[in-house]
Amino acid sequence: MPSPYRALFAAPGSKGFSAAGFLGRMPLSMMGIGVVTMVSQLTGRYGLAGALTATIALSAAVAGPQISRLVDRLGQRRVLRPATLFALTAAAGLLVAVHLGGPDWVLFVCAAGIGAVPSLGAMTRARWAALYGGTPQLHTAYSFESVVDEVCFIVGPIVSVGLSTAWFPEAGPLLAGCFLAVGVLWLTTQRATEPEPHPGDRRGSGSALRAPGLQVLVATFVATGAIFGAVDVVTVAFADERGHKAVASLVLALYAAGSCVAGLVFGLMRFTGSADRRWLLGICAMAVSMIPLLLVGNLPFLAVALFVAGLSIAPTMITTMALIERHVPRAHLTEGMTWVSTGLAVGVAIGSSVAGWVIDAAGARAGYGVPAVSGAVAVAVGFLGYRRLGRPVPQRGGSDEHHSEREERHLA
Repeated sequence: MPSPYRALFAAPGSKGFSAAGFLGRMPLSMMGIGVVTMVSQLTGRYGLAGALTATIALSAAVAGPQISRLVDRLGQRRVLRPATLFALTAAAGLLVAVHLGGPDWVLFVCAAGIGAVPSLGAMTRARWAALYGGTPQLHTAYSFESVVDEVCFIVGPIVSVGLSTAWFPEAGPLLAGCFLAVGVLWLTTQRATEPEPHPGDRRGSGSALRAPGLQVLVATFVATGAIFGAVDVVTVAFADERGHKAVASLVLALYAAGSCVAGLVFGLMRFTGSADRRWLLGICAMAVSMIPLLLVGNLPFLAVALFVAGLSIAPTMITTMALIERHVPRAHLTEGMTWVSTGLAVGVAIGSSVAGWVIDAAGARAGYGVPAVSGAVAVAVGFLGYRRLGRPVPQRGGSDEHHSEREERHLA
């Protein structure tokens, strides 16, 4: 591991909470595809499987920021354990109901309950911010977390689908639940690195989404999520049209691998310029990288194009997390990070739905127009809201800024 990453883990407890966060984050990529595989195998109803997965995603989009808001006020340990227990109970109910052939309404109620899964990525990033806030190491930490996200999305679906098809249908979601339980329990036992809650913060009565800068980031990432959702669906359809549907997972793994490589390299770099300009450049790069997909004619070319396209993902995500720290009050940091994930989740649902409609109407190649248009929308929103990113939250200025700097030096 390069020296900046070795130095990152010199802080006591950093290895423990990052490992726990990795385990607890695996269900993010395992649960949805695991439910699809399980339901389709046991019932043969792909429509029901897709609807249940969409219910989980939309429920998480609604519940996630509220859970993270409670975490900011009450602390990770007090909130994560009951929220996780609720989500695991709902997941167990879904597995039992599907296995016993229960009514559809029970399945949807249980799927909605799974949405209470807390955002472990936001929890670990908040711990890094508590350790390294205001220092160059935080950039490296966010880079590492972005790589962890990509590893989860490379490994998780393969493990989930593999177990459900080779062992028994419920195996994928069951293992996802086990990862979640172990990850949350392990993370919440590590009290030394847990960020201090802000129960009496005078700014704690409002939502983090009231920050104008965060509104720009979330709106842009709805369009960015549409890119991801559309690329996934269209790539599967493209491979299927050419008689190699199984290859789609490998092609999409290269998409994530490109982001993983870029994240590792980006974490080694140090920047002195404006973070909001780097962010806008990243959004533009993601949009431009979608254009070659309109020209794909075979799977090898598609694999190369997606790997190159993936190179812009992690740097943009890393810069986004850095901007959240500037535009969201410290008492709402975890909630702010979760809002960006919520924007991505909503965008993925929109992108996958629109892409499916275009594929049915005009074929897979035409479907790549959806991520291209989504990229253009992301750029437009980014440019329209760019000026807001130059105005950090009020408490970052004046005497409050000096107080924040002293606090960050103490935490570091």
